[in-house]
Amino acid sequence: MTSNDATIRPFRIDVPEEELDDLRRRLDRTRWPDELPGVGWDYGVPVDHLRELVRYWRHGYDWRAAEARLNRWPQFLTTIDGTTVHFAHLRSPEPEATPLIVTHGWPGSVVEFERIAGPLTDPRAHGGDPKDAFHLVLPSIPGFGFSGPTREPGWEYRRVAAAFGELMRRLGYERYGTQGGDWGSAISRELGRIRPDRVIGVHLNLIPGAAQSAEPTPQELEALSPPERERTLASWARMQEWNRDRQGYADLQATRPQTLAYALTDSPVGQLAWIAEKFAEWTDPGDGPRGEAVDRDHLLTNVMLYWLTGTAGSSARIYYERAHADYWGLPPEPSPTPTAYAAFPQENFVVLRHIAERSNTIVRWTEFDRGGHFAALEQPDLLVGDIRAFFRELR
Repeated sequence: MTSNDATIRPFRIDVPEEELDDLRRRLDRTRWPDELPGVGWDYGVPVDHLRELVRYWRHGYDWRAAEARLNRWPQFLTTIDGTTVHFAHLRSPEPEATPLIVTHGWPGSVVEFERIAGPLTDPRAHGGDPKDAFHLVLPSIPGFGFSGPTREPGWEYRRVAAAFGELMRRLGYERYGTQGGDWGSAISRELGRIRPDRVIGVHLNLIPGAAQSAEPTPQELEALSPPERERTLASWARMQEWNRDRQGYADLQATRPQTLAYALTDSPVGQLAWIAEKFAEWTDPGDGPRGEAVDRDHLLTNVMLYWLTGTAGSSARIYYERAHADYWGLPPEPSPTPTAYAAFPQENFVVLRHIAERSNTIVRWTEFDRGGHFAALEQPDLLVGDIRAFFRELR
């Protein structure tokens, strides 16, 4: 197989038992840190919380069941721009279904989409209108999971978008939609921007570069409607809180991903803590106690994809590549493709419509009263409904 091999090869997850045995031994030999009394989550993941997760991981979690569940999806590998791209391809039983490529982010994976795949591909079987069906393509970002590790520098989100455009071409899809959150939002938006002749619509649950990144002036606020003014102040407050308390992981991954990789690739508990913290902080606390808004089996299966493939470092490199790209710090280039935004209240950033409209062709804007960053896991019904409604408008 060469770096120019365009064949699409069937793929099935089949983790050797010795790798699972190694994981069990490492979990049994965990060296636990101390912690300050009474600080809760202020300094990071509490020891008691992580101990319980690790206990369940070691004695209750069933990787083979998760593996079998994922293997119900037809999965494939192909080589694009010199790197391996893993993807699931779920053809709808409805022949007129709309092709849709849905992209995850960090610290996510295709596992995020287990709860939305069925309703999107087969709405008839889930109480929906068969006209709202989609053929789903669920790729792993290069460097993540079974699309990793990457073997050369330069895999920032624009290069990923170009690769995913080539993937859709190879699959024979002339016209299709895109959807994503987190890094998937940047990739999905970029694919719509560079392929407006092929992408019929872009559905996002995060819009890059559309939060309030500097303190708004009185003149700026005066020009806004009262609701948008309120959202702008909320956006600025959340951005300040983010920069003060939550930005550290991104700075580390954008500057020294290799140094971080040693710890996360050697310690499964380290890898779990690095990801579990984000699932606890970025989900809607109204969806359950802190750290429990997402089912722990989903969380652990997601962590397993990073651990088993050794891609903690290569997935982090997308932050480095973006921060060192020649476009870093510049405003987003305009996209002519019809774009929808699904606003979940506990998303990390409050996205502002008046900023989003500067570089996106916004045709639909929906605000929900619950849900957070991992919308497909937290509020799958709301996300599915909004995706259906948006693309229904474009038919």
